[in-house]
Amino acid sequence: MKPKILVVDDEPDAVELIEFNLKGAGFDVISADDGAEAVQKARTAQPNLIILDVMLPEMDGMEVCKTLRRDPATAKIPIIMLTAKAAEIDRVLGLELGADDYVTKPFSPRELVLRVKNMLRRGQPTEEKQEQIRAGDLVIDIPRHQVTVKGKKVDLTATEFRLLTVLAQRRGRVQSRDQLLQDVWEYDNLIDTRTVDTHMRRLREKLGPAARYLDTIRGVGYRFTDE
Repeated sequence: MKPKILVVDDEPDAVELIEFNLKGAGFDVISADDGAEAVQKARTAQPNLIILDVMLPEMDGMEVCKTLRRDPATAKIPIIMLTAKAAEIDRVLGLELGADDYVTKPFSPRELVLRVKNMLRRGQPTEEKQEQIRAGDLVIDIPRHQVTVKGKKVDLTATEFRLLTVLAQRRGRVQSRDQLLQDVWEYDNLIDTRTVDTHMRRLREKLGPAARYLDTIRGVGYRFTDE
C-alpha cells in the first residue's frame, strides 16, 4: 500500500504542484483547501503525513496543527508546515505547536519530497528504539554510552552524549533550543538558550568531520541529518 499524504493548501496551483511531485515519487495523495476540512480528513483518512500550509482561511495552519496534536487519533501523524512566513517567531511557534518540520515558500518540490521520504522513514518506531544509531562513520552505542567516528572513540561528557543521542533519535526533525533544554537538561523554566549553543559547539569540535550531521537551523535550533 502506498503511503498516503494529506496536502492542505488553499492555493490550487500549490496543491497541484505538490500532488504531481508526490505521486511521481510513489505516494497516494489527498488534499484539503481549508483548516476544517484538513482536520476532518486527517481523522477519517489517517494519512501517513500531512503537509500543512499556514495561511489558510478561517482556521489557519497553526490552529489546525494544535487541534491535530490534541486529538489522540491524529496526535502522532507527522506534520510538515509549509509557510510563506519566514520570521523566526513564526517558525518557533509552528514547532512549539507540534509541527515536525517546516518548509518556507517558495520551496523546491524535490526538497519537499525528500523531506517527506526522510520523515516517514525515520518515523518508524523500530528506529526510535534502536540501541545503536548509525550515520555514515558515526556510531552511537546507547547501552555502552559510547560514540565512535571511523571506529575511533570520541570522549563526550554525559550532557554532550545525551544531546547527540536526542538529536539522532529525532533524525530529520528540527529541535528548538527550548525543547532541547527541556529534554536534555530537563529544565522546566526557560533559561539562557546559549547553553545549548555552547554545548553544540563543543560537541561539533569533538566529532570533527562527523559534525556535518548536525545542522543549525538559524533562529530555531538544530537538526540531525545524514544527508
